Amino acid sequence: MNSTQSSGSAGERRLQQLLGTTDQAGTFYDRQVQPRLTPQMADFIGRQTMAFLSTADAAGACDVTFRAGPPGFVTVLDDRTLTYPEYRGNGVLASAGNITENPHIGLLFVDFTHDHIGLHVNGTARLHRDEDQRRVHPDLPVDTAPGRRPELWVHITVEEAYVHCSKHIPHLEPAPRPRPRAERPKDADYFALRSSLLPAQCEGVGTSTPTGPLPGRT
Repeated sequence: MNSTQSSGSAGERRLQQLLGTTDQAGTFYDRQVQPRLTPQMADFIGRQTMAFLSTADAAGACDVTFRAGPPGFVTVLDDRTLTYPEYRGNGVLASAGNITENPHIGLLFVDFTHDHIGLHVNGTARLHRDEDQRRVHPDLPVDTAPGRRPELWVHITVEEAYVHCSKHIPHLEPAPRPRPRAERPKDADYFALRSSLLPAQCEGVGTSTPTGPLPGRT
């Protein structure tokens, strides 16, 4: 951005004044925060296989999630536009649902393996049906999830993009995914309340399944 007055939120600027970092932040805004993707940023996005995604509903309730695919699954259409596919998944469509209420979106790309650097991209998003997006952009990838076809594309207009410094980014080595442990619960049950975590059963019941309501529940 050319003017620090137009960069950052009012809350950022109040805290910068309180903590004495106004000049430091101004230097960051002037040197690092871009209103569009630079060629280096576009190239970086094209190499990434994962992204962290943040959305919020109309009331401001936030949701953060993770997207992954082959390099280029987030496609740079031009220096102001990104797009990525949305699949049915668990059918909840939390991120897409938020976008229908509140178009603001944030993405974080992190290179954990080579240059240990991150890139923030913030903007506004719209949802396009797969056939409509491909009609306008026929070169979109078709194999981001083999055997599956996107239902929607998230079409993002970039408002700002800036670096995430490397200082605390860990180094991760790519490796084949190991076979799941036999005792690993299924995804749908992984964080569910398990019998070993239930309150102790009444004396005389033993290890049989309780037939009445669980303690504390009706």
